[in-house]
Amino acid sequence: MLRRAIFAGFCIASWLGASPEPGRAGEKQTPPEQVRFFETSIRPLLATHCQKCHGAKKQEGNLRLDAREHILKGGERGPAVVVGQPDKSLLIQAVRQTDKNLRMPDGGKLSEREIADLTRWIAMGLPYPQREPIAKADGAKKKDWWAFKAPGDPVVPKVKDMAWPQSPLDHFILAQLNHKGLKPAPRADRRTLIRRATYDLIGLPPTPEEIDAFVNDKAPGAFAKVVDRLLASPHYGERWGRHWLDIARYADSNGLDENVAFGNAWRYRDFVVAAFNADMPYDQFLLEQLAGDLLATDDPAVRQRRLIATGFLSLGPKVIAEVDERKMEMDIVDEQIDTVGRSILALTLGCARCHDHKFDPVKMDDYYGLAGIFKSTKTMEHFKKIARWHENTLGSPNDIVRKAEHDKLVARLKTEIKTLTAKKTDDTKTRVKQLRDELARLEKNAPVIATALGVTEGHVIDVPIHKRGNHLKLGAIVPRRVPEVLAGTKPPSFDARHSGRLELARWLVQRDHPLTARVMVNRLWRWHFGQGIVRTPDNFGLLGEVPDNPELLDWLARRFADGWSLKAMHRVIMLSSTYQMSSYQDPKTAALDPENRLHGRALARRLEAEAIRDALLAVSGGLDPTMGGSLLHVPNRAYLFDHTSKDLTNYDSKRRSLYLPVIRNNVYDVFQLFDFPDPGFPSGDRATTTVAP
Repeated sequence: MLRRAIFAGFCIASWLGASPEPGRAGEKQTPPEQVRFFETSIRPLLATHCQKCHGAKKQEGNLRLDAREHILKGGERGPAVVVGQPDKSLLIQAVRQTDKNLRMPDGGKLSEREIADLTRWIAMGLPYPQREPIAKADGAKKKDWWAFKAPGDPVVPKVKDMAWPQSPLDHFILAQLNHKGLKPAPRADRRTLIRRATYDLIGLPPTPEEIDAFVNDKAPGAFAKVVDRLLASPHYGERWGRHWLDIARYADSNGLDENVAFGNAWRYRDFVVAAFNADMPYDQFLLEQLAGDLLATDDPAVRQRRLIATGFLSLGPKVIAEVDERKMEMDIVDEQIDTVGRSILALTLGCARCHDHKFDPVKMDDYYGLAGIFKSTKTMEHFKKIARWHENTLGSPNDIVRKAEHDKLVARLKTEIKTLTAKKTDDTKTRVKQLRDELARLEKNAPVIATALGVTEGHVIDVPIHKRGNHLKLGAIVPRRVPEVLAGTKPPSFDARHSGRLELARWLVQRDHPLTARVMVNRLWRWHFGQGIVRTPDNFGLLGEVPDNPELLDWLARRFADGWSLKAMHRVIMLSSTYQMSSYQDPKTAALDPENRLHGRALARRLEAEAIRDALLAVSGGLDPTMGGSLLHVPNRAYLFDHTSKDLTNYDSKRRSLYLPVIRNNVYDVFQLFDFPDPGFPSGDRATTTVAP
């Protein structure tokens, strides 16, 4: 059955003309999650424990551990590492110290966590990012990088062929094509166009009736009517909400050391879907996720929604069995900084935890200025083993009072039962039985108050620099602040009464912020065209790519920031001639622009995992359109000891793929086959490794 479904999915993808584009030639980039893992866990470990004896100045046993090529070359005993095989690697044997003749480092043993990190590093392929030429640019040149300057408002270019553009954005595309002596591809036929638009906006195939209606509608605004109909569909929020959930590293379980159920994460997922359907302005969308608990309102429903929205900051994986409580706290802060950086700013801020950023002009001071904001935020109830994350209470004040009174009565009964039982007299037996019956009745009918994964205000504090990221080696205290390179002329100020999350969020959504609007319109472009104007949607820093059309990116960002409406931007993009092109590529274009960086044609794209599965259900007539709620079959905070999902959920459900639980460490097999992203990290892009042949 699974093989048939997968084959049918291939057929649907092929029917759409969804053959993948060839990748770019050249050096393969290290995945961003591997870069972050290396910079936060491995580079500091090697610098602290290994490179004094095995670095550039000194090489005991002719062994250097300060570059990948040196590690693979090894020393007198041979290669230090067998890539992908930790148990066969001399480095792991040395740090485990099972052989008395091979023990590193001198004078002690690494912690179990450090050994586990080295083991994971070797298993993932020994990533050791070393791209130095850009990194060595001086500070002034780094600060002049295009992404750190506020978007301009470029003049729409003049073009000779005024018959082709349907939107001002078309002028930017046509001007670049004409400059190279190229022409845009012909317009797509109507059947292709309605399939493209329907999958883009709702992730489902158009019905035969919808296709016929559009093909036969010769009115000038026929396609605009299709776009408006799709944007008004509740399925729009399901489709585009899924794109944001990738960025928010959404999952229904914790993963890492203790794979515990995030039993209320679905409330955040449903918030996202509803926000997209309501076209919540993007600035408000971000404000509620970063600081919803701090926004004043007299509306109980709005208050509840905003508390749920803060789940964005708490969804990440956590090592909740970490023995060192202070380390656990800073690891969670680090994960939040990294998520905000990559999702909203497309910057790898987490790389500055242990040292000034190797590539971007982000200093340790900048990192620990942000760390103060998130350390002043309550994400966990406590850090004791096993740690427990905080959840926001969603009940009304009366519900909370009633629950407190109930809990007080239960506690009193338990105390009385314990006291009477200790007396061990016949006179108390009847009374104890009565009390136990009453206790059982109370516990069975206990009032249930809904809760949601989220954050609230904690103890406000500024954080000292952690030398090499080590919380045991502290430097100067850094006042809470935003990164200097992005601060602008009016950076936010932070007081001693609040964490600063609201000030941070308001700064992020300023109209002239260098990154926020650019990053989001680039994500919109990526999901409509298959590639972003910036082809590294999660990295606008110096290791990312420059925009293919920087003037167009800024023009779109300016229009977006005028009202922050995502649906308005869909209309701007989809009602353009650029969006409505076919995928035809003439020989001249193929020779001069093989990667389609000039956006002179449509890219044929393979459907993602969810769209393949949902399409199969839709065309078979079996799709269940029920929205919202949870399909997770275990209680909140339940332990998933086997790290599998077979007892946690039912993947035979006929509801949309969005609602299937995402279990970290065991993502649904069909999703993995079609390149579902790692839910432990923000992902604004998806690979295409499985193709129809």
